[in-house]
Amino acid sequence: MLSRREALALPAVALTGGLRPPLTFAADGDDPTKVFVDGKKPTDVRLGAPKTLNDYFPFVVPKSKELWEARRKQLREQMLVATGLWPLPEKTPLNATIHGKIERDGYTIEKVYFASTPGHYVSGNLYRPASGGKSPESDAKRPGVLFAHGHWSGGRFHDDGEAAAKKSVDTKSEPDMDRGRFFMQALPVTLAKLGFVVFQYDMLGYADSTAIVHREGFKDTDAELRLQSQMGLQTWNSLRALDFLAGLPDVDPKKLGMTGASGGGTQTFMTAAIDDRLASAFPAVMVSTGMQGGCVCENCSLLRVNTGNVEIAGLFAPKPQGMSAANDWTKEMMTKGLPELQQLYGLYDAKDKVAVKAWLEYGHQYNVHAREMMYAWFLKHLQGKDEAPKEAAFKPVPPKELSVFDDKHPRPKDELNAKALRAALTKSSDEQIAKLAPKDAKGLAEYQRVVGTALRVMVNSTLPTEIAVRVEPVKGTVGELTTYRAAIGRTDEKDSLPGCGVTGEKYKGEKAIIWLHPQGKSSLFPNGKILPTVKTLTDDGFGILAPDLLGTGELTFAKGWPVDKGFAGYTYGYNRAMLANRVHDALTLIAFAKSFLKTKTIHLVGWDEFGPIAVLAKALAGDAVAKTAADLNQFQFENIEKTDDPMMLPGAVKYGGMGAFLALCAPGEVLVHNHKGSSTGQVSRAAYEAAGATNKLTRSAEKLDAAKVVEWLVK
Repeated sequence: MLSRREALALPAVALTGGLRPPLTFAADGDDPTKVFVDGKKPTDVRLGAPKTLNDYFPFVVPKSKELWEARRKQLREQMLVATGLWPLPEKTPLNATIHGKIERDGYTIEKVYFASTPGHYVSGNLYRPASGGKSPESDAKRPGVLFAHGHWSGGRFHDDGEAAAKKSVDTKSEPDMDRGRFFMQALPVTLAKLGFVVFQYDMLGYADSTAIVHREGFKDTDAELRLQSQMGLQTWNSLRALDFLAGLPDVDPKKLGMTGASGGGTQTFMTAAIDDRLASAFPAVMVSTGMQGGCVCENCSLLRVNTGNVEIAGLFAPKPQGMSAANDWTKEMMTKGLPELQQLYGLYDAKDKVAVKAWLEYGHQYNVHAREMMYAWFLKHLQGKDEAPKEAAFKPVPPKELSVFDDKHPRPKDELNAKALRAALTKSSDEQIAKLAPKDAKGLAEYQRVVGTALRVMVNSTLPTEIAVRVEPVKGTVGELTTYRAAIGRTDEKDSLPGCGVTGEKYKGEKAIIWLHPQGKSSLFPNGKILPTVKTLTDDGFGILAPDLLGTGELTFAKGWPVDKGFAGYTYGYNRAMLANRVHDALTLIAFAKSFLKTKTIHLVGWDEFGPIAVLAKALAGDAVAKTAADLNQFQFENIEKTDDPMMLPGAVKYGGMGAFLALCAPGEVLVHNHKGSSTGQVSRAAYEAAGATNKLTRSAEKLDAAKVVEWLVK
């Protein structure tokens, strides 16, 4: 068996399992830190193809309501950060224009446009019950329903054409030609006749929303760094559309529902996940463990990293939520998705508040059968009526007559295109984050809450509580130093982090250095020889833990890190960015040293271009790290030009870049050097002043010699 001293020297063992005796043999060749020998290869899943929107996204329900509530909070924050809505932007006046009432039998249609943010307009039609229609008393406030149309051509102007309508009638998907051609009108018409006020609004690039072309304008590197996306803008439009609907004098703001199919279903479950005002929701033919949304307006970086649409839909629990499925990617929802949602709702004793029905005889649609399920759902949960209404025939309005803009109501002169709108959003966001700059302890706490939460989401990681062995520890020697080589990972992930631990005769298990280097663990022994700084640290009683972070050493990619060249959100929406993965790996090693080795003092050092990794890891690790030394390498996120840059971190610029992340380290003891041009000074100094710890931040514009860095670490 291992002695306690040897156990404390091991860089990789199960936190919850037993220890196995290591083997002792001489170092292998020129690299005495190599873990995968004798033909073995890393099994880290991240070395394979990245996850895509077409993969499998199961939902594992937490075992208790308390665990789910904690997960719910974190996941909701992830949704908000990913869509660029953390913290929520200022809700400026809508200045809504409502005009052009069209009188119909039992309902009216009006034309609406308003500014969701200055210079950007949401347009749509407002359907209301008419006096004498099938609705509550005319002076009563009515439930309101938001209707997101999805990717049908023309949006709310959609006309499926005679041939498609005839096919729908022949297959009994629709009852008649009018509903076969104009189901986009049939839905709000029927709801209005049933006593609901319905606002059907345009998605970007559809119907009257033409200032920004659908799928365009938000796919470049700067958009990623600032978390500006069509998904985010569309989600903001949904929130402001809900503001408009809830503010109508004839709408009961406590009885709001939302529905939509396909891309409109995405907007429905997203809005339901982040806005507490919705009382009921019905996302149609979208929620599933299969395809998660094929358009840029349904994807953005960070959104589905370690989650999926079923879990996101679960954020609405225990409020009533109905869904429909069809012979598309939702076809397995009855057996993969619904049982888990019922289990989740069961934590609240509300299994009857979630329902899914599948029509597998039909393809991707929101036909009369699914619509009638939705009508009954909203009648029950928003009006308290247990009814199963049949949708009646209606006379459609020619789509052109539904258009919001005309000679008397021209397009607003201040309407912005994508480029101009993004500039305005950047200015507003920068001002919002700048106001968070800490001036005192209270301000620092709020800054760390907002920006710290954003960083946690961008990295999608925290200190783990359990570590698992991937490759058994192996003992060796280099000169008078002892090495321990192994691969570790997290129990809830399929990672395999190769690491090397180095100790000298004075090591007592009390002090450890986490060593982050672009050359990985092999940097400890260049050409098989002991690095002088390594000897200095071990002579001082430190143990050194050096990993091969993802993309380095034994975790090098065979064909590079593939990032979708058309839209990086298709990659970073489902996978951590390279930089995030490396910070994640650093946190894994810190947790190992802290949780199993019981190391009293953990220092962190980042060399050369890996210095920023050390800063981000320290910011997330908090007081688990005592001292952090980092070469900032004159790095700025603002200078990143390509989305596949290994230093890319979606959202980094929005929240203030390296200066902001250094500020999150306060009041920890930090040395940063080679920071010339990195723009890290102002906010980081303010944070340390607010923490009363100005003496804990040491800065050098020039690159320090390695010996000086080590001297600072050991003193």
